[in-house]
Amino acid sequence: MGGKRLRFVVDGIVFGLQEEHDFGWLANYGKVFCVFDRQDSGNIAFGIERGGIKKLVKFAGAKPLRYSGKPEDAVARLKEAAPLYEELSHPHLVRLEDHFAVGGGYALVFEWFDGECLHMPDMFPPPKKYTDPESPFYRFRQLPLERRLEALDCIFEFHVFVEKKGFVAVDFYDGSILYDFKSNSIRICDIDFYRKKPYINSMGRMWGSSRFMSPEEFALGAPIDAKTNVFNMGAVAFVLLGGELDRSFSKWGASPGLHEVAEKAVDKERNARYSTVKEYFEAWKKAR
Repeated sequence: MGGKRLRFVVDGIVFGLQEEHDFGWLANYGKVFCVFDRQDSGNIAFGIERGGIKKLVKFAGAKPLRYSGKPEDAVARLKEAAPLYEELSHPHLVRLEDHFAVGGGYALVFEWFDGECLHMPDMFPPPKKYTDPESPFYRFRQLPLERRLEALDCIFEFHVFVEKKGFVAVDFYDGSILYDFKSNSIRICDIDFYRKKPYINSMGRMWGSSRFMSPEEFALGAPIDAKTNVFNMGAVAFVLLGGELDRSFSKWGASPGLHEVAEKAVDKERNARYSTVKEYFEAWKKAR
């Protein structure tokens, strides 16, 4: 994907882009200590520190290596995303502190969360993601069951809130989950594609990982609603506790009751699922 590979160095941190871009404006916000440049969304993110305080600056307007679209489209999407973080502000969501036009593009500034992303395909491609002791996903799966259930509770609580606010979760997957192994705490990130209901699939195959996506997320004109969210929440349970797309009990790492709840949530027949994430989460807690 992409064409040229240009090498950039900011504050000693090396990263790549397809085209030249001036990042001199970053110096106004602090010193760069890390860069996330491998996303295919058109965004690039910088860890920045100033006066001992860390921030994450997410920027659209350049052309990252894995991005095949136009920078101006990524800018438009990031601008549209900013109000989502404000309206869906929640203890389990990364906290947006500011957003503004800068450097020929647009930037969102988040409070830094010292967690690791559970899906890092470039650093730990399958099957290494599942077997490499350095992989955050592998390490998360080695945690005691109760820790993983606590993380799922946070994910479900946030999406009950999302549902209450009248939104549907689009493109939520394990790449949207940050886990801090020191404090055993979790944050959700990258909710840029969440949408207000009612929402109809206007793409055919929507944004997202097929491991998490419901049948309607592949069907042009299908409704994307609370039952879609339910499927997504069932799917994340199978990813964090079971065999991902192998949803058999033999691959499941928790109780039969929880497996039954998750299995109902990911039923291909929409009307067989729970009606809402709230109903699903209540059944989950009862099965615990």
